[in-house]
Amino acid sequence: MTSPATPPNLDDRDAAIALLRWYVEMGADEAIAAEPANRLASAPAPAVAAPIPSVPPTPRPVHAVTVAPPRALTESLAEAAQSARRLAAGAESVAALAALIAGFDGCGLKRTATNTVFADGNPAAPVMIIGEGPGADEDRIGRPFVGRAGQLLDRMLAAIQLDRQGVHITNVVYWRPPGNRTPSTAEIASCLPFVLRHIALVHPKILVLAGGTAAGALLPGGQGITRLRGRWFDLEIPALAEPVPTLPMFHPSFLLRTPERKREAWRDLLALRARLDELLREGVEN
Repeated sequence: MTSPATPPNLDDRDAAIALLRWYVEMGADEAIAAEPANRLASAPAPAVAAPIPSVPPTPRPVHAVTVAPPRALTESLAEAAQSARRLAAGAESVAALAALIAGFDGCGLKRTATNTVFADGNPAAPVMIIGEGPGADEDRIGRPFVGRAGQLLDRMLAAIQLDRQGVHITNVVYWRPPGNRTPSTAEIASCLPFVLRHIALVHPKILVLAGGTAAGALLPGGQGITRLRGRWFDLEIPALAEPVPTLPMFHPSFLLRTPERKREAWRDLLALRARLDELLREGVEN
């Protein structure tokens, strides 16, 4: 796995303005000190009168429940889902999987879409983000998260020192639903074998589920994203020996419609950054 991408070049005026706009949207709209504070850095140790033994900081525990994707989807008896499972099992690389998806005709969404929208970003990145499905811009260009929601996602990532080379992005369906409607259960079931194989091939350190549709496709229980967001899960993925730490978050398109929820999204981003740093440190130590 690669380490997180370097921060965006803030010498670039447009990049600096975009990041400042994101901070203002999150509620950070006033200065309270002469110098900016790095909220991601560890707090300095308090001054003491006499030296004391150095004790390494204890990471804040992350309480996660181990879960598996819903069996109703992963074991669907629909012909398209069964065909997808057979095809996905034979993919030995991300490129091979992309070719299989491009040639797959089992999902009815393909008949009304312009392009197959597979993935973007770095397949070797430590963070994998899964959203709902392509919109109009994504369908036209053939890449996920390139419209207004994608632009917001880029600003969110920049706020925690990530960019598209530090993440890998895909969706639970690969073709745009007509009118941007929510994908049906059958449509998700026909694509989910490819999604699960994609996760196994990328083997990310952290999986982010952006929005209720992605969370419902991969997490059991039928709870809405408002109740799921901010909670950590260890998600069992076929072909992986260990479950993947998984964090549901609000979808950027929801944040565009409901900007008052951006404060919660900011907390989730900080939790993502902290957990990623913890896992990367563990990887170096091991």
